[in-house]
Amino acid sequence: MSVLIERRTFNTAEYYRMVEAGILSEDDHTELIEGEVIRMSPIGSRHAACVDRLNTLLHGRVGQAAIIRVQNPLHLNDFSEPQPDVALLKPRADFYSGAHPGADDVLLIVEVADSSVGYDRAVKVPLYARAGIPEVWLVDLVRNEIEIYRQPAAGSYAELTRAGRGREFASAQIPSLTLRADDILI
Repeated sequence: MSVLIERRTFNTAEYYRMVEAGILSEDDHTELIEGEVIRMSPIGSRHAACVDRLNTLLHGRVGQAAIIRVQNPLHLNDFSEPQPDVALLKPRADFYSGAHPGADDVLLIVEVADSSVGYDRAVKVPLYARAGIPEVWLVDLVRNEIEIYRQPAAGSYAELTRAGRGREFASAQIPSLTLRADDILI
């Protein structure tokens, strides 16, 4: 006898109802990815320090050109609401107080990865490409390099460049934003 196993996917409204009902809490550190509730890895000290460093660097370099959000939800569609480590958003006077920003609001996403690098590369980067996010940086703390993804097309990015120690790179979305890999990698 064979057993049919069917996955139950959730939309964002159901996801938030789980929080309201107490099934999930903010302390659970989850995100909704393609209808599945994914428990995020605990944040290690190196990862946290890199995100803090990025936040400080970006605030100093971007100014009023973008709103910088750290580990906050991004509404990509009815079934995906990831919480990227850093999101640079188009400026808005209300700072997106009425609803979480969507893909059209994003200038740049930065994911910092150590233990989650495989997941981020295989799941989150393609998710961002399918949503049309124009630029994603994956800070790979294992390899000590930054992967820069650009030109989303057909569920992937047409352009991938890498910046390791000693290299400088710039954002295609925010021309004034130029960084050295050594400023980010710790």
